[in-house]
Amino acid sequence: MSIAIALVIVIAIIAGVSTFLLAGKGDEDYRSNAGRNTKNLSLIYLVVMILSFVAIGVYIKWFA
Repeated sequence: MSIAIALVIVIAIIAGVSTFLLAGKGDEDYRSNAGRNTKNLSLIYLVVMILSFVAIGVYIKWFA
């Protein structure tokens, strides 16, 4: 169990450091593509929500 906790901590530290390293790099074209980016993210959220509801329905139907 302690190995799993240590592994989670190491992964969290690596993820945090990587996030800070990548945060310094900006996307120069982000402002010009903001509308497309918003549309893509909205579509991703919609698909994930629909799949989540389907998964909950399947779980309730067959496993509960």
